[in-house]
Amino acid sequence: MSDRIFGVVGLLLAIGFAFAALAIEESFLSDTVGPKAFPLIIAAILGLASISIALKPDASPTWPPLGRFVEIIAAVVVMVLYAQLLPVIGFVFATALAATYLTWRLGSALVASVLIGVGTSVGIYIVFHLLLGLSLARGPLGF
Repeated sequence: MSDRIFGVVGLLLAIGFAFAALAIEESFLSDTVGPKAFPLIIAAILGLASISIALKPDASPTWPPLGRFVEIIAAVVVMVLYAQLLPVIGFVFATALAATYLTWRLGSALVASVLIGVGTSVGIYIVFHLLLGLSLARGPLGF
């Protein structure tokens, strides 16, 4: 029963995501694909996966133990905080903090997690901002 509920919730999320994507206003200078294409593809994949889960649920699903469930909730909280802190402290710092925490919780040593978080953040900044020219949230230091 829990798989069917999860599938239906995922399908509703995909529908909401698709409606939000369709509400994106396009400028007259947009490319042929437009800004709606990628979110609509994500919504379609999420919708199809959710339908599959709802129609073919696991016969005996197992829930994670309480400690693991708390870690999952903590990861969700980190992602919400990431979205809230992104415009305040900027892309580089927010991404470094989030990536550091998430890699640490996935099993990396603390020092390795910090290096991975900073490397991921700076690497994405270089590729998307410096090479591709996309704008990312600027922090108090200008990057």
